[in-house]
Amino acid sequence: MSYPLYSAAEFRRRAVLQAADVGDESWREHGDSILNPGVIPHIEGMTLRDAAVLVPVVDDGDDARVIFTERTVRLRKHSGQIAFPGGAVDGTDRDAEAAAMREAEEEISLDRRFVEPVARLPHYKALSGFSITPVLAVVQPGFDLVPNPDEVESVFEVPLSFLMNPANHETGSGVWMGSERHYYRMPYEGRNIWGITAGIVRVIYERLYA
Repeated sequence: MSYPLYSAAEFRRRAVLQAADVGDESWREHGDSILNPGVIPHIEGMTLRDAAVLVPVVDDGDDARVIFTERTVRLRKHSGQIAFPGGAVDGTDRDAEAAAMREAEEEISLDRRFVEPVARLPHYKALSGFSITPVLAVVQPGFDLVPNPDEVESVFEVPLSFLMNPANHETGSGVWMGSERHYYRMPYEGRNIWGITAGIVRVIYERLYA
């Protein structure tokens, strides 16, 4: 059976197929690691804490939509940035999927009854000290989102077709820890999706749609 290219059903099919090729070293081969190969040895020498983010793809007809959060400016880290719901994996979390769904409930009240985790991406190794597992998920309509004001300023959605179009993947650079670092950015309707979040989106493109 064939599905529209950017539908949630096709996203699910492609996500499951790529999951068979997710290995411990796959993170080196995608996204920000390609832009910053010199960072890889440094990351390999770090002790990273496990974290997980939920990539919520809403089943919205032929063009699915992806949920993002805008973090409140009051947060100590990554304040005001665009992010996927997520955070550190706690000792009470069964696995990365449980952690990602818990965080989504805490941050935006996304009821896990609407969420179907379908696959993982390779770990995203961040210089901020985390090994992040992106959990790809299909979300059925009918949910109500309520941002937690302590963490989230707003919630918005972006068409999957926009995110998976490489013409919308810009690159930028800046100095971090004394060296120039390169990153992806995907401006959308006045919001700047960049950094770790854009890096994860780029990996989705490279593994599912390139």
